[in-house]
Amino acid sequence: MDQRIIDLYDRFTHGQIDRRGFMDRLGTLAGSAAAAAALLPLLTNDYARAAMVPEGDPRLNAAMVSYPSGGDDISGYLVRARRADAKRPAVLVIHENRGLNPHIKDVTRRLALAGYLAFGVDLLSADGGTPEDEDKARSMIAELDRAATVQRAVDAVAFLKDNEASTGSVGAIGFCWGGGMVNLLAEASPELKAGVAYYGMPPPLDDVDTIEAALLLHYAGLDNRINANVPAYEKALKEAGKDFTIYVYEGVNHAFNNDTSPTRYDPKAAELAWGRTSDFLAKHLGVPPPVET
Repeated sequence: MDQRIIDLYDRFTHGQIDRRGFMDRLGTLAGSAAAAAALLPLLTNDYARAAMVPEGDPRLNAAMVSYPSGGDDISGYLVRARRADAKRPAVLVIHENRGLNPHIKDVTRRLALAGYLAFGVDLLSADGGTPEDEDKARSMIAELDRAATVQRAVDAVAFLKDNEASTGSVGAIGFCWGGGMVNLLAEASPELKAGVAYYGMPPPLDDVDTIEAALLLHYAGLDNRINANVPAYEKALKEAGKDFTIYVYEGVNHAFNNDTSPTRYDPKAAELAWGRTSDFLAKHLGVPPPVET
């Protein structure tokens, strides 16, 4: 697909243009409104086609649970191995700007199947939870108070650290908006041991010295919007003596790990990044007990 169309869709999904403006410009690039309408299904996420671990997998226990934060109950999707005879390192999963959708729940199940106590938080909980309408979810994300949202993530780390099924070692992984939240969380939570950010916006550089967690930062080579901020972040992390690793995956787009996105998903880059993520989490959180099949 024309890279200009993918870049336009990225601008739309990150709130830089509204839906009408997006469709008008898509029609111009595609040649007509009819062609734009035909292209739209190729750009939007298809959750049904990409689930790797089905709901109801007999190896796993999954439930929606909640924890308190700032006077609100924040809900999330807690998944662990069905057998409860071993404590497990915990991983907080932070969603994109579409909220806790089926794809993020699937990622949470993948981590649980790898042996972790995995928790996909819904950071729209205080506003009624993630809606089915993705445009509405994006609008709700844009209206969140950043300080309160970061505190909800900090409280999620504490919730997982103290969970009876947890070893007390907690990491976080986030994608897109959630990757940016992982960076903010690393600055705010001394209890976080490891953070993995997929194409996430860097945090305020003045607070980089507060980071205690080791960081693994994945970026897409074609993601100019995010990548423009990476060199300054890398410089600040180096100067502060932080434990971090940056990988740039050349020739792939923002959201290359999202296998529900037919135009941006890149299987080779996603597999390489996931392998690196798995090794990184095991190194910094401890190797999780196996899940019996």
